[in-house]
Amino acid sequence: MKHITLIYGVAALILLGACEKLDREVITNITEKQVTQSYQYSSYRQAILYTELPEGFLQVDRAMMASASDEAEYTQENANIQKFNNGSWNAYDNPDNAWAKYYKAIRRVNQFLASSDSINLETYRLSTNPSDQLIYQQRTAEITRWKLEARFLRAFFYFELVKRYGGVPILTEELSVTADFSKVERNSLEACIQFIVKECDESGAGLPPKSADADLGRATKGAALALKSRALLYAASDLFNTPTWSGGYSKPELISMPAGNRTQRWKDAANAAKAVLDLAGTGYWIHWEYGPLFNTFNSPEIILTRRNGPSNEFEKANFPIGYNLGESGNTPSQNLVDAYEMTDGTAFNWNNPAHAADPYANRDPRLRLSIITNNTWFNSRNVELWAGGRDGQGIPLASKTGYYMKKYLSEYTDLLQNRTSVHSWILIRTAEIFLNYAEALNECEPGNPDIAQYVNYVRGRSTIGMPPLPAGLSQAQMRERIRNERRVEFAFEDHRAWDVRRWMQGPQYFGTPLRGVNITRNANGTFTYTPAVVEQRVFEPKMYLYPIPKGELFISPKLVQNPLW
Repeated sequence: MKHITLIYGVAALILLGACEKLDREVITNITEKQVTQSYQYSSYRQAILYTELPEGFLQVDRAMMASASDEAEYTQENANIQKFNNGSWNAYDNPDNAWAKYYKAIRRVNQFLASSDSINLETYRLSTNPSDQLIYQQRTAEITRWKLEARFLRAFFYFELVKRYGGVPILTEELSVTADFSKVERNSLEACIQFIVKECDESGAGLPPKSADADLGRATKGAALALKSRALLYAASDLFNTPTWSGGYSKPELISMPAGNRTQRWKDAANAAKAVLDLAGTGYWIHWEYGPLFNTFNSPEIILTRRNGPSNEFEKANFPIGYNLGESGNTPSQNLVDAYEMTDGTAFNWNNPAHAADPYANRDPRLRLSIITNNTWFNSRNVELWAGGRDGQGIPLASKTGYYMKKYLSEYTDLLQNRTSVHSWILIRTAEIFLNYAEALNECEPGNPDIAQYVNYVRGRSTIGMPPLPAGLSQAQMRERIRNERRVEFAFEDHRAWDVRRWMQGPQYFGTPLRGVNITRNANGTFTYTPAVVEQRVFEPKMYLYPIPKGELFISPKLVQNPLW
C-alpha cells in the first residue's frame, strides 16, 4: 500500500530545495488515490495552500523585513536580520530563504491541480435524487473555484520569487522528487511577468469580485487583478528596465524587461490598477479609520489578507522592553519618522527650532497610529523612552532608535496572563491600488488630474485628514510625493524593502546610516531631542536582487547566478 501525507504533501523534498527537508511525513493507511479522489480530503489539500502566503509579523526569526530596510532597527544585534544591514548575507546564507519556501508552495499547487480532476462525485452525478443533483452541482462549482484559487496562489508565489530574484524557472507540472533537475533553467523576466499576468487574468475571470464574509481570506477577482497591478508596476519600474547596474551581466533577459516600450509598460500598470478600482459592486474603498484597519479581517479596504489564529507572539516580540515579557523587537527609525509631514502638509525639519523642540506635535496622524513616541500612552502607562526611563537607553534590549512600533499590536493584551488576539496580515489593500494607479499614471500621463485625486483619497481618509497635495506639482515633484506617501502609508507592511529596490534608490536609503534620537529628560519635566546615528548600513548594487542559493546551482547547473554575487 502506498503511504502518503494527508495535509503536508507526499514528498519530503521539493524541486530546487532538495538539500533540506521541507515537509513532514505522516504515515497513514489511506492511499494516495483515496485522498485525491475524496472531496473532503481535497478541500483540506486546497485550504493548506493558503498557509504558504507570506506572513510578515515574524518573518525572519521573529524580525520583520522592515528591520532590513530604513524603516526600523531590530534590537537583537546578533539576529539573522542584521545580515541584510551589515552586508554579510550571500548565496550560502540568506536570512530570507524565499527560494525554498515558494517552490515548496508552487509544488503543492501543482500537485493539487494535477489531481483535482480526479475528485470522485459519481455517486451524486448518477443519482436521480434532486438533492444529490444539487450537491453535485454545488461541489462541481466549488472544485472549479478551488482550481482557480490555486492558480492565483501560484501566481502570487511566483511574484514573490520574481521581485527577489528576477526571472525564475516556471514550473507548472507535478514533478517527482526523483526527476532530473539538472536541465532546469531560469525563464526570462518578461516570460515570468507574462505568466503571472495570464494566471491573474484567467483565474480572476472565474472568481467572485469580492469574498463574502464567510469566505474572508479566499482569492477573488479583485485580488487577482490587484496582483496583476502590482506585477505590472514592478515590470515598469526602474530596476527591471535598467540593467546597467549589473556590470555587463551576460544574461540581461533574466533581470530586465526588453529594451524600449517603457511608456506602454506604465500604461499597462495604470490600466491594471484602474481595472481593480472599476470592479462593479465590490465595495473596495479606503477604510475611514487607519489604526483599527490593522487589527481586523473585515474592512472594505482589504482585498487580500492572511488570517491567523489567536496569538500573542507578535506582542511579545515588539512590546516596549519595560513591559512584562516585551522584547522591543522592530524599533522604528528616525529616517522613517522624519518622513511624516506636518499637519499642514509641509515637511518636518530638525533645523526649525519649533519642530526640534516638540518633534511629534502637529504631525501626520499616521505617525502616532504607527509608532510609539516618547512619553505617550501605551497599554497602561506612558512609555519612558528617555535615557534612564523604564523603556529607554541603559536598559538591555531597549530601543536604540528612541521609538517602538505600534502598528498591528493589540495594545491591551495582557502577556502575563497569556491573553491572545487575532492578527491579520494584509497582503493587498485598496490604498495600494490607489497609489499604484497614481504612480503609473504620473509616469505615462503626467498632469492627469486622477494622479493627485487618488493620492488625496489616501491622505484624506476621515481619521487622517491630511491636506490635499499642492496644485501645480511637476512630474518629478509628484513622483517624490507619491513615493513618500507610500513610505508612510505602508510603514511595516513589507513594501519598503522592495519599493526602494525597484526605484533603484538602494545606496541613498539602505546604504546610509540608520538614525534614531537621543532623549534627555530635563529637570523641569521637559525633554530634549537630539538626532543620532544608530547603525552604519551597507548596500551594494548586487543587493538589488537576491542571489540564487548556492545549493540550487549545484542541483541545477543550468541555472545562472544573479549579477555580482
